[in-house]
Amino acid sequence: MTSATTQAQPDPIGGFSKYRLSFRTWRRTRPFWGGLLVLLAAGPILYFPYATLSLGALRIHMATTAGAGSAVIGLLLIALGISSWFQPLIRIFAGIAAIILSLVALPISNMGGFGMGLILGIVGGALICSWAPLKEPKAAGAHAAGGTQVAPTAQAQTASPAELQGAPDAQEES
Repeated sequence: MTSATTQAQPDPIGGFSKYRLSFRTWRRTRPFWGGLLVLLAAGPILYFPYATLSLGALRIHMATTAGAGSAVIGLLLIALGISSWFQPLIRIFAGIAAIILSLVALPISNMGGFGMGLILGIVGGALICSWAPLKEPKAAGAHAAGGTQVAPTAQAQTASPAELQGAPDAQEES
């Protein structure tokens, strides 16, 4: 069997690896982990005001008057987490709003989802605020020719000693 008769190798990156690499590329271009933490923060804030817990024969129903406020805070946190993924340019607004909503959930929603939603929201909002896109690499056009490129500089004009003194000899010679 010669190299002319062998079949070409299939693409080494295929199937699951291809999707994993494309997801990695997508994830690195936005505040992914901060958005995920903000989404996770919405869970306890939404759940606990409406939860009915059973401990053996003891039933604990947490019907609070702030159920509507908890729903609004939770839904806004979900919206901020998703929008930070798909609109990375609003990262500062989304991060600060997530932190403020998490702090507002402290008195409204059972201590911010018993602290779980509070901590996740504050950390996620801080991660969203602190994320910055990668800087574009500088163009390699200057070094592509193989040599170094020197920026043009203004040439200094020099005056002869006679011009500096303002002597009439220099004017007569010209």
